[in-house]
Amino acid sequence: MLVYRVLNRLTSLRSKWAAGRNRRDLEDGTLGLAELFSRIRRVALLFGILTISSAVFTKAPGASVPIRTVQAQSTDIIHRPTSRPYTGDLSVFEDPKRDKKLQVNKVMDLLQIHTGSTVADIGAGSGWFTVRAARRVGSSGRVYGVDINASYLHYIRDRAQKEKLPNIRTILGKSDDPLLPPNSIDAVLLMKTYHEVAQPIVLLRHIRSAMHPGARLGIIDRNGRGDDHGVNRDVVIDEVKRAGFVLAADYDFVKPDGADYFLIFRPSLTATE
Repeated sequence: MLVYRVLNRLTSLRSKWAAGRNRRDLEDGTLGLAELFSRIRRVALLFGILTISSAVFTKAPGASVPIRTVQAQSTDIIHRPTSRPYTGDLSVFEDPKRDKKLQVNKVMDLLQIHTGSTVADIGAGSGWFTVRAARRVGSSGRVYGVDINASYLHYIRDRAQKEKLPNIRTILGKSDDPLLPPNSIDAVLLMKTYHEVAQPIVLLRHIRSAMHPGARLGIIDRNGRGDDHGVNRDVVIDEVKRAGFVLAADYDFVKPDGADYFLIFRPSLTATE
């Protein structure tokens, strides 16, 4: 409003000068111009202050919480067979009998997933575990569905909307980094995913940096050679320990044929633990 008044005043004074008014009018006009420039300076100063305030207090578009940098060591690189990540039809994960076979509620109990927990589902696929964890943690919790396949994440977002689960967040991760917020996670699960990870130790170091000190890491997989959609239990235990974890529990209830295993780890508290 002040700017409009100043502009109107400037137009009026210009007209007076053009019409050749008397000296008194010109003197009045000179005084008016002095007042005008004073107002302009005040407006400019105010605009500058507002601009600075906006720059200081407004978050830049796309800004995010910095991700903690994890430096991979040469000894972290593995050279063993791994399986090609699955890219097929997601309906294969929606077998109605899967809940009972994998005993998913018992899995969440052992990972201490409860109301208010923050959970990461690494290699989320169709979001089968993501949505079940989201129901368990409730509105006060959060579940990150992480995958390297963007189309799978789109599927999970649609599913979360249909099932009214606004506490689900999706992350397009990297093959060796899930890009999780640092020091934020209470429980992590890699379900039938570990055998597809080309560099699991590097990935696990990034996961560890995202976990609270008392958090739990669960791995469900099956014994195998690595390139046959399975990896031997002892190989997994050794690699996870090298990434800075300690084995907390070892179960085989997730499948009656004994081929599958469920391992639970926690972050090591000391370098020698």
